[in-house]
Amino acid sequence: MRSTLLLAALLLAPLAPAQSPPPAAKRLPPAGIAITEKDRAELTTGAAALRAEIDALSRAITADNERALAQLADVEIFHKAVDWALRYDEFFAPKEIAFARHLLVEGHERVQQFSAAEKPWLISTGLIVRGYRSKLDGSVQPYGLVVPKNWKRDQPGRLQVWLLGRGEKRTELAFLAEREAHAPEIAPADTLVLIPYGRFCNATKFAGEVDVFEAMDAVRRDYAIDPLRTSVAGFSMGGASVWHLAVHHSGLWSSASPGAGFAETAIYTKALAPGKEPPPWWEQKLWHWYNATDVAGNLFNCPTIAYSGEIDPQKQSADLMEAAMAKEGLKLERFIGPQTAHKYEPATKEKLTARLEQIAAQGREAQPREVRLTTYTARYPGERCVAILALEKEWERADAHVQALDTNAVIVETKNVRELQLLSTPFEITIDGQKLPTNPSSQSGRMLWKESGSWRYATQQDSSRLHKKAGLSGAIDDAFMESFVYVRPTGKPLNEKAGAWTSRELAHATKMWRDVFRGDAPVKDDTALTPQEIDNNNLVLWGDPSSNEILAKLLPQLPLTWTADKIVFRGKTYDASHYAPILIFPNPLHPEHYVVLNSGMDLRDDAYGSNAVQTPKLPDYAIVDLDTPPGPKWPGKIVDAGFFDENWK
Repeated sequence: MRSTLLLAALLLAPLAPAQSPPPAAKRLPPAGIAITEKDRAELTTGAAALRAEIDALSRAITADNERALAQLADVEIFHKAVDWALRYDEFFAPKEIAFARHLLVEGHERVQQFSAAEKPWLISTGLIVRGYRSKLDGSVQPYGLVVPKNWKRDQPGRLQVWLLGRGEKRTELAFLAEREAHAPEIAPADTLVLIPYGRFCNATKFAGEVDVFEAMDAVRRDYAIDPLRTSVAGFSMGGASVWHLAVHHSGLWSSASPGAGFAETAIYTKALAPGKEPPPWWEQKLWHWYNATDVAGNLFNCPTIAYSGEIDPQKQSADLMEAAMAKEGLKLERFIGPQTAHKYEPATKEKLTARLEQIAAQGREAQPREVRLTTYTARYPGERCVAILALEKEWERADAHVQALDTNAVIVETKNVRELQLLSTPFEITIDGQKLPTNPSSQSGRMLWKESGSWRYATQQDSSRLHKKAGLSGAIDDAFMESFVYVRPTGKPLNEKAGAWTSRELAHATKMWRDVFRGDAPVKDDTALTPQEIDNNNLVLWGDPSSNEILAKLLPQLPLTWTADKIVFRGKTYDASHYAPILIFPNPLHPEHYVVLNSGMDLRDDAYGSNAVQTPKLPDYAIVDLDTPPGPKWPGKIVDAGFFDENWK
């Protein structure tokens, strides 16, 4: 019955409506308290002095010393925490002013230790704060560690990633205060615990997800980590994060332990409740990006132990996942705190921790004999043993079931899969009943390609042809999972209305990135963009062919016509003085990267209120009516939107 209602909602959903004057957006983080001019002057002077020390230290490091350059972030986290609190009015209690002074002292001490080649924080145990520089936007991001006293630096040890609950005032300054004060609630024995910042408050979605893996990479550079004993756990918003990371990256974890949280969009947000206008069809399709319930079968080889308080409304997530896993023939192991609301019940937490330690001692299989993989998008292709690199139809369910008969043969069953990679090297492969000829030449993995209903070994030509694949699958928000640069127009726009809309949207995108993902989006003028920046980034082109010379250069190879009078796109013509295009497409100059027209992350004001609604809002393309004002969900009235096919047509 529910599926029938959902289908009806999909068919009846209108295009995104125009929004009339939107209410004031919620500020996130909220406005801070007033601080005295004396405190502000003292902290500003101290932050500037620390910045100067860091810059001098940076100049003293040779360009080829990549390790030392990376470790500069361990100092820069202190400057950013104080600088951003000052810059954006983010002190929330008098004690934070005192802690800012402490951070400046701590930053100065690390500069001195760094200069003396000591770096004691690299070998310390207990609570440690560190940082890394993100590949996405060049920002410095902090993370916390709990290093056990018996940690052996020369032997691979256990790692647990602990994901935090929602904290609307958890700026970098507040995060460092937490991480220096106490360990997370679940900290198994003999385990190094990593607490990512997650780029603030987004349930490890988008850049928050990338943050987890960049922080893990940073930890692996300085600590020996056993990849077969790496687990993930978290509570509340952190529980939602665990559901997401467990199902979409199931091959990484020896165990997953979500506490509370949410596991899908429609039910938790009541988006399809009777009497409520449903979201447009494309937004509902994009719920597959983060719905853990849709791909619950991926937990086949990932032991998952859910915790819920018996009377916690967020128990719903484990209830839904239990049902979704049951449909895949799996049973969810659960711990429930009796008569407990939204917290861990102490006795149950103790039992849960013991169970996680038991699983960690066993570790996961390096080469499981059976793998089940489900995905709706090549953004999440799988890893380790099996990867679905391309789908026959993006945003529809795709499955791969791999069984190893012995060390030299496997049987594979697939659905909606176009390109498959087997990371083992069996000599015999039978896929969908078709036995492939022996091809032992590849030692790095078997790439299989399906064409006209038949499978064969993939060629270089298959991989290089323009098609949706891992890292190049859309929708628009996918461009911000890798390094990007906003390309700002410097020329005269085709018309004033389009120019004003572009300027407003660029300002919105820049602010949204800073607010939600705690970084400064890289912005370059179109006339100043370097060849290296073009080669290494997804290009977000703002403006039109008259105002942005990069857009003008690429336009002949993009799937639209855009002149002063009209926009012609997918067989329809629009008045260029009243409409503007948004789209994502492979960059004609570098097809392994994207080009995006006139859109940053498409989250808007409603994303500040709940992590559950921080889902993609636009598909591969949209046409915006410039005569309507932006609203809490849209950059204006969307008059058309949709997805390109699997060949980007």
